[in-house]
Amino acid sequence: MPNISEIANYAQDSAKKLGIKKFDIYGSSVDATSVQVDQGEPKQVKASNLSGVTVRVWNDENTMGVTSTTDVDPKGLELALKTAYEASFFGVKENVPDFSPEATVDLAVQKHEKLPQAPVFQLIETLLKAEKEVLAAHAAIKGVPYNNLAQRDVDRFYLNSDGAMRTESHSLASIYLYSKTEEDGKKPRSAGAFRINRSLETLDVNGCIQETTEKTISHLNYEKVKSGKYRVVFSPDAFLSLLGAFSNLFNAQNILDKQSLSTPDDLGKQIASPLLSVYDDALHPANVGAETFDGEGTPTRRISLIENGVLTGFLHSAGTAKRMNAKPTGNANIGAKVTVSPNFYHVFGNSPAEQEFSLENAENVILIDDLQALHAGVKSLQGSFSLPFDGWIVNKGVKTSIESATVAGDFLQVLQSIIFVEQELELTPAGVCPRIWVDELSITGE
Repeated sequence: MPNISEIANYAQDSAKKLGIKKFDIYGSSVDATSVQVDQGEPKQVKASNLSGVTVRVWNDENTMGVTSTTDVDPKGLELALKTAYEASFFGVKENVPDFSPEATVDLAVQKHEKLPQAPVFQLIETLLKAEKEVLAAHAAIKGVPYNNLAQRDVDRFYLNSDGAMRTESHSLASIYLYSKTEEDGKKPRSAGAFRINRSLETLDVNGCIQETTEKTISHLNYEKVKSGKYRVVFSPDAFLSLLGAFSNLFNAQNILDKQSLSTPDDLGKQIASPLLSVYDDALHPANVGAETFDGEGTPTRRISLIENGVLTGFLHSAGTAKRMNAKPTGNANIGAKVTVSPNFYHVFGNSPAEQEFSLENAENVILIDDLQALHAGVKSLQGSFSLPFDGWIVNKGVKTSIESATVAGDFLQVLQSIIFVEQELELTPAGVCPRIWVDELSITGE
């Protein structure tokens, strides 16, 4: 991809030639390599370079057209601008997207540079060694059917005809391991773990191996669980999965479309236990893939969503912010339609609980490690969920794997029923979060 200054110059020249006064361009390029292995042999090696730009053009009547292209040479950009200009005459007349008022504000954060990518043979060797160690951890572990070691370089930019120009680059490496057991007379059991960092050198491969094997071994001796109401402890990953499934709660676009559990009047209302606070914090130090600006060029930042149980904020694009008399928050994605999505959750408790709880002395609590079938078991507009899960029943520190069960409830009720938020934060793909204790939820066993 040409550098951003070249693209800006091409775009300005083409716009002048076409008589276009107002436009913006968002683009990204991802250079990725990933490997998979199977029983000591390389299974798949993939390399890809995906790049593209989204061009938006406004005409004199202030309606807007959008087009996307992977061709960012002068001819490609000129064609994209021309196509978007032609499309603008068929654009929406109400709530027309506009430039973010913060697209030219200085970014107050440190940029990360790209790091050298490791050679493919090193990725394969690292993953083969990881697979071998997982298989050697216990005789019952017969395979690691899902595994992936990937690295990618990401370049992003945003520019507009008002002089905004932003660019950033970063590198990421990640590993995923998911093992499976086979024992005579027993059901197959499985578990997985994930790690991410800036490069292969700094990636915690050993931690991923250890977590995968420990979880898998802990599921070998399983028992049925009786159906009933239980005190439930959500792992960080499980709680953030649930929070993500009901993210319409904070999404200003969903709220304006009346596709949310919230309304604009809910700001300032107590929607959760006073023990819970939730931020969307793209720039959190643990977010190794942090993006400093969104698709509209708005700087990303720390947004308070729930503070001590009170709903304190929504996630905005420039358009939703204007309609709700708020500020854009750096959560916009541009395309045929501007959408809003969270960046990186930071969940914590900052007010002391009346009583602290511990798995070391708790009796008959369900520890949910991983929620499944979120696409099918969540009714996001009703707030209800019924989901199969992997987890354990815990009695005074002794964990016994649950053969199979589902957890069901109402998400807003879950938020109100939180009785303890642990201190220790854990990094997951969606953010950082501690374990969350919920007073009572319905568990259905076999």
